[in-house]
Amino acid sequence: MRRLGFSVYPQHSETSEITAYIELAHKYGFTRIFTCLISLDSESERQKMKDVNKFAADLGIEVIADVAPEVFEDLGIDYTGISKLKEEYHLAGIRLDMGFSGHEEAIMSLDPCDLKIELNVSIGTKYLETILSYQANRENIIGCHNFYPRPYTALSRKHFTETSKMFKDHGIKTAAMISSQHAAYGPWDAAGKGLPTLEEHRGQSIIVQAKDLWQTGLIDDLIIGNMYASEEELKALGELNRYKLEFDVVPAAENNATENIIMFEEPHHNRGDVSAYVVRSTQSRVKYKNESFEPHNTTEIKAGDVTIDNNGDSRYKGEMNVALQTMENTGTTNIVGHIVPEELYLLERLQPWESFGLREKK
Repeated sequence: MRRLGFSVYPQHSETSEITAYIELAHKYGFTRIFTCLISLDSESERQKMKDVNKFAADLGIEVIADVAPEVFEDLGIDYTGISKLKEEYHLAGIRLDMGFSGHEEAIMSLDPCDLKIELNVSIGTKYLETILSYQANRENIIGCHNFYPRPYTALSRKHFTETSKMFKDHGIKTAAMISSQHAAYGPWDAAGKGLPTLEEHRGQSIIVQAKDLWQTGLIDDLIIGNMYASEEELKALGELNRYKLEFDVVPAAENNATENIIMFEEPHHNRGDVSAYVVRSTQSRVKYKNESFEPHNTTEIKAGDVTIDNNGDSRYKGEMNVALQTMENTGTTNIVGHIVPEELYLLERLQPWESFGLREKK
């Protein structure tokens, strides 16, 4: 099951403020937390993290903390003593930002304490294959991409796809980071430029980021990398369809009731014989062949326009399309809505036969 997560950095806020944030995210269906043991500088900060993590764990939220070999040294443990992390920090898993040789990770995955061992997906080496070659417990191996606070340093689409596939090809669950446009904190300092996995997501709506990553089919969990996301963002993410790409659409005021039903209530899929000009969802012309579609909004068609053919074309009347580029309108096609501008590029992501939805923009 695909999940939503968020990040907490206890060193930046009072415990009461963080626990209130945890309760709010939990309300909207968030079930995992990312936090960072590497960035803690004092025993008081560690104690605060323990308190916050226990609060989250008691709500049923899974907490995974970023660690590195030096964290093990500071705590006086090695890879055979990870049960201490579970017991004292109330963790469900540890994320190895920088790992060991592969053998140690395999041993940790087999530890009776049953901690998840989360690997860095972004590094793009044969690290995962090395760990699995030591007969690791695959059930306890998961992966999560990095985030990148500095502009222009996050992943390219190509590298993201290649590295994610390495994990998915082995059946390993994956996660990636998205950014709130309202959050200010990262693990070490202010994160005003966001903490995305993909560079092209920096500055984008958090909803667009989420839709894009889930549509790839390469990511199971999405984690908000910076703290604190707004309630509006948390609510909107909680309401997203996690398995089908749904576009936000502004409907035309002149639409009849049937046109709005076709857009927002009928199922849609991109036909397999794909066109360079339109995404075709053709079943509506069969179901509504006896309905009347009077002409309206028959101006030039532009990318992102949602159209339904009108009574002027008896063969295609009732068929819904989404335009991929500018086209002439001969007068037989009604423009019934328009995909919001920030989601236009997601149209390019639709695959042949892929199901999709349209949601009315409120």
